[in-house]
Amino acid sequence: MSAILTRDELKAKMDHGDDFKLVEALAEDAYKDWHLPGAINIPASKVRELAPTMLPDKNADIVVYCGSFT
Repeated sequence: MSAILTRDELKAKMDHGDDFKLVEALAEDAYKDWHLPGAINIPASKVRELAPTMLPDKNADIVVYCGSFT
């Protein structure tokens, strides 16, 4: 199942300590410069390579985001 979360909904999940994986989908350099607390980096270009080891639980609640200054 997929859903779109608003910023406020994501903040509420974080504030409540909900159990989920937060994934930043931008390139590594963007992740290093700016990412949300607790986020792991899986760039879109490396999803097939990294996701199986970094997100092994196929039943986990996963929130993927990307962001830029534009």
